[in-house]
Amino acid sequence: MAAKTTRSRVFGSLNQQASAWSVALAVLIAGLGLTAFLALDNYQLYQRQLSQRFDLLASERFIRIQERLDSQVSRLDSLRRFFVYSDVVSRDEYNGFAAPLLDGTQAYSWSPRVSDAERADFEAKARAEGLAGFVIRERGADGRLEVAARRDEYYPVLYTQSQSVLPLPYGFDVASESLRRETLERARMLGSVAATPRIELVGLDKEYAYGVLLVAPLFERQESSAELRGYVMAVISLGDVMNEGLPTQDNLAVTMLDLGSPAEPQLLYQSHVQAGEGDLRVSTLLNLGDRDYLLEVRPTEAFLRTNQSMAGSVGVLGALLSLMLAALLFSLIGQRQRALALVEQRTSELRQREQQLRVTHGQLCNVLDAATEVAIIATDLNGVITTFNVGAQKMLDYREEEVLGLFALEDLHDPAELQAHAQRLHNSGQARVSAGQAMLVEAAEPGHHAAREWTFRRRDGSTLTVNMLVTAVRDDQEQWVGYLAVCIDVTERKRVHEALAARDLLLQRLGRQVPGGIYQFQRSADGEPRFNYISVGMCQLYELTEEQIVADASTVFDRIHVDDRPSTVRLMLASTEQCKPWRDEFRIDLPKRGVRWIRGEATPERLPDGGILWHGFLSDITDMKRVEDELRALSITDVLTGAYNRRYFQERLQAELRRVERYGGQLAVIMLDIDHFKRINDQYGHGVGDCVLQDVSRTIGQRLRTEDVFCRLGGEEFIILCPATDAAQASQLATSLWQNLRSQAMDGVGRVTASFGIACWRPGEGADALLLRADSGVYAAKQAGRDRVAPERLEPYRAEPDRV
Repeated sequence: MAAKTTRSRVFGSLNQQASAWSVALAVLIAGLGLTAFLALDNYQLYQRQLSQRFDLLASERFIRIQERLDSQVSRLDSLRRFFVYSDVVSRDEYNGFAAPLLDGTQAYSWSPRVSDAERADFEAKARAEGLAGFVIRERGADGRLEVAARRDEYYPVLYTQSQSVLPLPYGFDVASESLRRETLERARMLGSVAATPRIELVGLDKEYAYGVLLVAPLFERQESSAELRGYVMAVISLGDVMNEGLPTQDNLAVTMLDLGSPAEPQLLYQSHVQAGEGDLRVSTLLNLGDRDYLLEVRPTEAFLRTNQSMAGSVGVLGALLSLMLAALLFSLIGQRQRALALVEQRTSELRQREQQLRVTHGQLCNVLDAATEVAIIATDLNGVITTFNVGAQKMLDYREEEVLGLFALEDLHDPAELQAHAQRLHNSGQARVSAGQAMLVEAAEPGHHAAREWTFRRRDGSTLTVNMLVTAVRDDQEQWVGYLAVCIDVTERKRVHEALAARDLLLQRLGRQVPGGIYQFQRSADGEPRFNYISVGMCQLYELTEEQIVADASTVFDRIHVDDRPSTVRLMLASTEQCKPWRDEFRIDLPKRGVRWIRGEATPERLPDGGILWHGFLSDITDMKRVEDELRALSITDVLTGAYNRRYFQERLQAELRRVERYGGQLAVIMLDIDHFKRINDQYGHGVGDCVLQDVSRTIGQRLRTEDVFCRLGGEEFIILCPATDAAQASQLATSLWQNLRSQAMDGVGRVTASFGIACWRPGEGADALLLRADSGVYAAKQAGRDRVAPERLEPYRAEPDRV
């Protein structure tokens, strides 16, 4: 028999080991499979993210390059408009206008149209203006400039501004070469900007010797004549356009092709960095003048190295975790069998003890079952229930067979309550006891013990409060054998007391914690006001005591600000008459905190005797009002100068236009632009330029009326909105401002002047037309030499789009 038992244990151990190994191997295989799936998914995610990052980077590059190309066209067009709106442009005026445009452009030139009959006089006039040895020239076979052969007409370079240190190519006939001549003719026919293919440029350093020439035709302004005056030109280095402002180590390889070449696309630009391997590439069409270019972007090796996949790391980490999980499961399965054996042993011991308890319980059943309204529960020394009478079954909704030997007395209690009582016993100096013994430890001490209230849990999870007395049970030899608990249900009685106390406490806490004041205000049928209830917050809001408010309700109304009292009283009367909710925001004047903003809301209730009872709430919104005012000031104020900003000006202008259109009257605007402000920034720095803007704003603002609106439109441009002002008054005000500004020297800069333009509103005129006429006045003042007030113009100049 012993031999069979030993063999059974050995075989069981072998089966256990085999089971552990198989589970561990299955978990390892599943883990490796999941790791492979995650690594593959990570690699696919990497590919999508790589493509998204590349698309975002390439899109940004496309936008930046197109913006630069558009900027070249815009600046050349501004130079063309400079000639269009000027009858005569001197060399100094040209240099002053074109020099600031050279940022990002190699050169700007002006080539007038000269016929063969005008050639001699034209050359002589140029030499008289200071260009020694000036003749119309063309490039010879050796690439040097020589006297041009006779032709019907010429387009020689008369004015030019260049970043190159080489001699300027004055007199070079732009139409002397076929590519340039074709571009000139194309621009003339289109009447707009045209671009050449990639050509060899004249008068530039070797590194900029090849690039693109932008040309814009210049026609006479008379409507009856479309005669060509000449061309303004911009010399562009595509290398500067493509690389300006980019990091030295670029992650993109860029290639630009000219699609306007007759045979096949011409390569205009290629990055010095090489593209990496792969299929990632993005291309788009760009345009410069009348030519289209294909721009293609590919990632470099540096871009691919900085965006590497984590699939390998995921695979290694997943394999290690799978191996560790398999080893852990192998260990746990072995421990499980040993734990099951131990549980079986302890279960046998418990069954023996249960049998003993059943014997004791049978002796008491007849006596205890008679008490049907009282729960009597007996336990052994460990707290396991041995007796559970009919009263306990009715009270806790458990059947006797569900509890005896299976439940301890602590299982019927609220665990948190037991733990808290155990902690209190420990804090009072007693030795630490478990939560289950916390309600029994006092019963073992000698002397009389009073009953205590405890929270029990019924079978359905609901709770009840019982008054329980626990005493120690001893046998005939005075040996301590268990405990006896006698319980009476006091749930309903306690619930009534707690509800009454909670209602009072809740009302007090609400009044104390709510950030504001809660009140109940009653106006009787004869009009007598009184406060039935006020919270602590109400007293704090009005700096009054509860006794003062209850004794005389008028003390609250007396503290309403005198300016807000009529509207507040009017709203309260409307709420009284119509029995509708009252809402208002008003100020109160307090002796300590001064003026505060209050928001009030109340719901009325009609009483049977005809009176009105309001249930309301008051809150202090002073901080919110202050923040609203600050935000409003920030939204309409220019941060640098303190003047109003463009947004506020547009709002006020529209409001004034609506006023004069509806009621009639006068309205004028005065626009001013600081003269040579860019020169101030370039010579003294932008910090001094900001100080100049602030001084000008301060000087102008001190001379204005309170009803005038002084705004900064942007940069060095300001505008004044003058309500109820006619043309004569506006001219007088502008002249006064001009004289005051030019008479004061500013620190570190000296005298600063401005050009003024005036426009008065005409019936039916909109905001855009009014501002256009004022801007035209500024433009006319600048054209007339700056530092002056231009009179109001009947018709506006055809101003530049960005100045309107």
